[in-house]
Amino acid sequence: MLLSKRTLFVFCLVASFIFAGIPTSTSRADTFRPVVRGKRGVVAGGQPLSVEAGLRILQQGGNAVDAGVATILAASVIEFSHFSFGGEVPILIKLKGQKVVVIEGMGQAPMKATREFFVNRAEEQPSLTSPGQTTMPGARKTGLIPSTGPLSATVPAVLDACVTALDQFGTKTLAEVMEPAIQLADGFPIDELRVQYIKTRSPIFSQWPDARRVFLPGGEVPKVGDIFVQADLARTLREIVRAERLASRGTRNSRHAGLMAARDYFYRGPIARRIGDYMQANGGLIAAGDFARFAAKVGQPVETDYRGYQVYKAGFWTQGPALLQTLNMLEGFDLKKMGHNSVSYIHTLTEALKLGMADRDRYYGDPNFVKIPMAELLSKDYAALRRPLIDERQASLAQQPGDPLNMKAVLASAVQTIGRASALPEIERANDTTCVNVIDKDGNLFSATPSGAWLPAVVAGDTGVLMGQRLQSSLTDPNSPNVVAPGKRPRITLTPTLVLKRGEPYMVLSTPGGDNQDQALLQVLLNVIEFEMNPQEAVEAPRFDTQHYVSSFDDHEFLPGSLNVESRVNLKTIQELSQKGHKVKVQGEWGTLSAPTVVLYDPKNGVASAGADPRRSRYAVAW
Repeated sequence: MLLSKRTLFVFCLVASFIFAGIPTSTSRADTFRPVVRGKRGVVAGGQPLSVEAGLRILQQGGNAVDAGVATILAASVIEFSHFSFGGEVPILIKLKGQKVVVIEGMGQAPMKATREFFVNRAEEQPSLTSPGQTTMPGARKTGLIPSTGPLSATVPAVLDACVTALDQFGTKTLAEVMEPAIQLADGFPIDELRVQYIKTRSPIFSQWPDARRVFLPGGEVPKVGDIFVQADLARTLREIVRAERLASRGTRNSRHAGLMAARDYFYRGPIARRIGDYMQANGGLIAAGDFARFAAKVGQPVETDYRGYQVYKAGFWTQGPALLQTLNMLEGFDLKKMGHNSVSYIHTLTEALKLGMADRDRYYGDPNFVKIPMAELLSKDYAALRRPLIDERQASLAQQPGDPLNMKAVLASAVQTIGRASALPEIERANDTTCVNVIDKDGNLFSATPSGAWLPAVVAGDTGVLMGQRLQSSLTDPNSPNVVAPGKRPRITLTPTLVLKRGEPYMVLSTPGGDNQDQALLQVLLNVIEFEMNPQEAVEAPRFDTQHYVSSFDDHEFLPGSLNVESRVNLKTIQELSQKGHKVKVQGEWGTLSAPTVVLYDPKNGVASAGADPRRSRYAVAW
């Protein structure tokens, strides 16, 4: 009898392992990772230690904003291959009972950053200008803004964006949410990705002594697993926290007073002066006065309704509205009937994206400096005019911005068909970005796209702050709304996303990937809405992206008709896309640049569910 019971137990145990490996009827595809679910909160981001920082704050009673800021600050220390403390971070926030807001975390150009400066400098130094450069229609050849070095830096926006978010929407002090970042700056075990970036980028950053001192300790590339220390940055972070603590003692509104003091210590105090002096002494344009002029304002997002889902993006100082324009056009198609990643589906999305990105290149820029036909660009009527430009039989090889002011489908004088590939060496090209998405137990939503100040970066002396490279996203074309000007923000690719469903909290998602960010987010969003995928299936599904736009980076290439498709897409589909005129380049099985995280919320039971893309080791944790 005992033997038979043991036999039955073993049989049941083996059966449980067998059946555990069989997908349930609710899942249509195997995934490398499970969906991460929790009722007290979910944090998703780009590195395990970054995500742990956010989860720690949730467990200490913080809300989604507190946790999101902690994750950003931790990432600014350890994800320096993609983002660091001297970079930028647009943030979308939706608190319970409040409207969606955007924290405009993008620093402006230095006051010395004139178009004439870069044009004249490029003419004096021809090596900075790519041979055969073709500008946008109506423009003459001009110089380029460097993609690396002191001249490519804008004012660091991370701290002010984080302080503003905490002050108006969070509950914790800066000291509390910055503690994990300080601990990481004191030393963390460096991983393979960061070691590889240091190794491959060292020929560039080693020309700057302080960068060489930080990233090549003892003159050597760190080994995987070494404790990597950023002592100067740790000291700077501690100075900021000390300023907060001193100002908050004995004051009536101590948290607010402390946050403002921390902000001022960086932007109006000794750190701004030290960074400004360093940059001026090393050929840069940023001065202490540029820091003092900066403020990460709380602004209004832009939005559209797609089949009952309200999709929010940051404003026209980012590329985010292009996704909304694309959704407006796609609303006129039965995407579900086409079938996921069918020929017609990929073709339709690609052609709609081309039209959205053409308008981006023609009209988007810093609204503080240029007038943008925002309402017209986002109107359903304008989308209806643009939609017939999508030819189901043939891929377009022309860049076709529309004419929203006159409600015409195409602005004929601006159509461009001449392509131009980048001439910059791969090592000098723009690197990358990370992502942070949080939903807490109350359904508060937080989505951010931290980026900038990646390797190879100039380290600003003994502050340990890596300086950004975002000014390269501005142009020197005088006819562009994105032309560089003193105090003006470059139009950036960073594009967090927040979605409500019939006004209720529903989804946050963001991704690295430069110009391709909104292409990936569009596909993930549609995977959930149209094809009812769970969040992990949505991020793991095969993707594609077009490069049919003027690049926001380096020497601003334009590759008409280009279409990258992962090899997991059906081979016959790929062949038929080529027959339609797409210039298809087959990537690896997991070959796209983007790597999103997405978090969904069910208001009925309070459960948040997250998916994290394995393409570049995104992470999600739940509590």
